[in-house]
Amino acid sequence: MKHYLSVNDIDSLNHWVKEALKLKQQPIQREIGAGKTLGLLFFNNSLRTRLSTQKAAMNLGMESIVMNFNNEGWALEFEEGVVMDQGKSEHIKEAAQVISQYCDIIAIRAFPTLTDKEKDRAEEVLSGFKKYASVPIVNMESSIGHPLQALADAITIEEYKTKERPKVVLSWAPHPRALPHAVANSFVQMMQKSDVDFVITHPKGYELDPEITKDSKIETDQMNAFQNADFVYVKNWSSFKDYGKVINQDPNWTISNKQMSQTNKAKFMHCLPVRRNVVVADEVLDSDQSIVIHQANNRTYSAQLVLKKILEGLKK
Repeated sequence: MKHYLSVNDIDSLNHWVKEALKLKQQPIQREIGAGKTLGLLFFNNSLRTRLSTQKAAMNLGMESIVMNFNNEGWALEFEEGVVMDQGKSEHIKEAAQVISQYCDIIAIRAFPTLTDKEKDRAEEVLSGFKKYASVPIVNMESSIGHPLQALADAITIEEYKTKERPKVVLSWAPHPRALPHAVANSFVQMMQKSDVDFVITHPKGYELDPEITKDSKIETDQMNAFQNADFVYVKNWSSFKDYGKVINQDPNWTISNKQMSQTNKAKFMHCLPVRRNVVVADEVLDSDQSIVIHQANNRTYSAQLVLKKILEGLKK
């Protein structure tokens, strides 16, 4: 595998999940990445993504270099043919090539603007590094996808499922800020690759990109969607059609015991961080049905599996 940019880079989800679970039993394999360097470039804040990816690299024997572009380094220019007489000091053409000399793999985290749909869909930062870097690129969350999180989610569902084909519900929930679509997008794509009964539920106006949801079942009645669910994955996202806007903050969509009582004692999932008693009530988040901490732990093994596959590809 050359890059890990989206869920579509997974050739066989079943094999990947099995390999990740095996890796989880014996995570220390430092001979695989000995002498290799991972560059972690953050254009936005991080907690789980940064720490889990660094831990994954350590488990494989890699060294890590971290740079936060929001308060370190030069502001990068991504447009072609631009006259750089304003605030940006360095072009992606030089930056990506230079960083490639220091790192064997580059991992990037860059959120969307949520103001320019086409610019966000073009994945300016991720695409720029893919185009000009000479080493593999890993997506640590981009404008439209979070494939490391989605892989951890698939691993978690495999560990906790009690039937061959569980019902999985992705539910929108309110949030005071406009949030990206990346986590929801990648989870939808991952569930489309999985053998599950999958339902997306959200208020009218919060439809995700139809090119991503495709023929996935969509239900605007949350209580109906939760019926007999085995897993409930909750995430806020802003409007896609009315791009980046918060058009509804209905508190009735906050996940509480009321919704969870409709399920088959479903496991509650969220990528974190989560706003308590806005997205989900304490009574659910602190219950035995909540597996968010376990889910976060699996971020290490999703990242480690991706890095392992890339490192093995470099040796070929």
